[in-house]
Amino acid sequence: MSTVTTVLFDLGGVLIDWNPNHLFTEIIPDDAERQYFLTEICSPAWNHEMDAGRSVPESVATLAGDHPDHAELIAIWWDRWPEMLGGPIPGTLDLAREMNEAGVPMYALTNWAAETWPHAVARFDFLTTLFDDIVVSGHEGIAKPDPVIFELVIERFDLDPPTTLFIDDVEANIAAADRAGFVTHRFTSPGALAQALASHGLAAR
Repeated sequence: MSTVTTVLFDLGGVLIDWNPNHLFTEIIPDDAERQYFLTEICSPAWNHEMDAGRSVPESVATLAGDHPDHAELIAIWWDRWPEMLGGPIPGTLDLAREMNEAGVPMYALTNWAAETWPHAVARFDFLTTLFDDIVVSGHEGIAKPDPVIFELVIERFDLDPPTTLFIDDVEANIAAADRAGFVTHRFTSPGALAQALASHGLAAR
């Protein structure tokens, strides 16, 4: 069994609390109506297209044209996007800082739209201090779980997958990383992550 020496982090849902409900709970108070809007109109599949490189303003304009009854709400997705950001996920951030201070090489691979990424960088200073480098899917025009983006990070960061721990909260991304040869941990909580890191000698128990 190879020793894990390097960590590759997902960001949203692992280190950063991004959730459309942070914004739309205020705008659409009715839970059923809001969940319909966020699953059937501004759906995860639609959001994934932007993560994979589609222009956010273009996507919003097209979707608004397809759903004129929801056009104003769809426009808010772009106009008030930063309000979908909660804070950092404290326990995970503490673990990342601990590894950074210990000199563990750390990288990030995030599904994030190119146009909204600057909001994250402006909000979270740790994005520019904790990581050796970050691949943003929207800049590359391809997103997890596509195997090509894993090939890209391996080459760009000169990673050895059997000695690199990939952390993500999405099962499909974990499965793709497994196929690419990475050691993986599906994120469910900072506590479970701390135990996984400790098992690889990367954090104190």
